Amino acid sequence: MTLFQLFLVAAIQGLTEFLPISSSGHLVLLPALTGGPDQGLAIDVAVHVGTLFAVVAYFWADVKIALVGTTRLLRGRVDTQGAFLALCLAISTVPVVLAGAAIKLSGLDELMRSVTVIGWTMLGFGIVLYWADKTGATDQKASNWTLKDAGIMGLAQVLALIPGTSRSGITITAARRLGYGREDAAKLAMLMSIPTIAASGLLLGVDVVKEADWAIARDGLIAAAFAFIAALLALTLMMRLLRSVSFTPYVIYRVALGIVLLIYAYS
Repeated sequence: MTLFQLFLVAAIQGLTEFLPISSSGHLVLLPALTGGPDQGLAIDVAVHVGTLFAVVAYFWADVKIALVGTTRLLRGRVDTQGAFLALCLAISTVPVVLAGAAIKLSGLDELMRSVTVIGWTMLGFGIVLYWADKTGATDQKASNWTLKDAGIMGLAQVLALIPGTSRSGITITAARRLGYGREDAAKLAMLMSIPTIAASGLLLGVDVVKEADWAIARDGLIAAAFAFIAALLALTLMMRLLRSVSFTPYVIYRVALGIVLLIYAYS
């Protein structure tokens, strides 16, 4: 891939991974609408790693607490804030890992990579996000995350396996309906992304190792760096804007893009 192509793929992944507008949907659309080549598994892994490091860097204080807590959780102890956070993250991740593995083994993942599917999910889940954001309470805090809410958000995250749904979008939607404020809902969704992206990257990485295509290792490093920068910028901007702006701008973008894609698909 050319440097421009690497930058384009990394920028799309980085900018859309944490915004509620679907990174997978945009990456599927890129070759479909431009006629260019698919970026391939190795680049997919690279940009996922880049965005993973971005969210870890941004929420490092919480990540460090969860990592320390994980060591206690592995010893069967849930007696600290970190251990409880690690348990919540584990519970929220299990559904999407199991569903993702089942979909990949069945081959359904390729069937869902179409402009029509992305158009409908962009439009439909955009409207659902708007409804949840406008009707959800704001009395719950991320620090009071419960096992029940983690499970509900984890089940909602399974829907993100359909391209165009948006992993951050659907988990934020669930959190808003559960009564979490906008910043708190986004924070929980971002923390949930860490084990999910890691699991996704590991799954894709297995396929890359099987192909043993190490010739594009340099391209992967470049793409990961670009994705890291783009993701960190997008994440920082969104978290700051949520202090004064709702999710409506993202909803407008989703609905507009969904309508355009459906017109394109059915014309």
